[in-house]
Amino acid sequence: MSDRSPRPRHFSMLRDFQLADWFTLGNAFCGTGAVFAAMRYLQDGQVGDLLWGMALIPLAFVLDAFDGRIARWRKVASTLGRELDSLADVISFGLAPAALGYACGLQGGWDWLVLSYFVCCGVSRLARYNVTAESLSGAEGKVKHFEGTPIPTSVLIVALLAVAAWAGRLGPDLWFGELRIGPWLLHPLVLVYAVSGSLMISKTLRIPKP
Repeated sequence: MSDRSPRPRHFSMLRDFQLADWFTLGNAFCGTGAVFAAMRYLQDGQVGDLLWGMALIPLAFVLDAFDGRIARWRKVASTLGRELDSLADVISFGLAPAALGYACGLQGGWDWLVLSYFVCCGVSRLARYNVTAESLSGAEGKVKHFEGTPIPTSVLIVALLAVAAWAGRLGPDLWFGELRIGPWLLHPLVLVYAVSGSLMISKTLRIPKP
């Protein structure tokens, strides 16, 4: 009696990936590395680790820009690629900037809430884009504008943090100091995250898509 059970297909999912998807995974890899760098800095206190982690975010930005262009060039855009891109962006431009901000000293109770708000705004922004992308597409099938700022704009926050780290303005020396509001501390610098998150989920702000 022959064994008709299906044979395992090792790495079958990897075979389904297109060239653009590998750039997207590179994006996610950079974002994950930035989170680990933030953790390493909190563990060892080496500013170099933090700066290396911050440098990974612009690299993730470049990879994110290339994956879409490659997909359009090769005409292999897919739902899998779009979902993969969103998940990578959540890591690199949502979670990683928040983790880097925490490592830099935004560790008050109100800071936690603002950083969490920022990440949730990024997740909501990407989910809304995925749902509405088809309706926003023109005749050529390309989205002509963003509703709200794209989540990769958080690279500007990381650049600001990199300047602070380079200048030694971390922890208790953070720009604008700290305030005690009720039982928790608030670092005014964290408000850049609140502004960025709010702009991401805006429905009135429309930005042309290159």
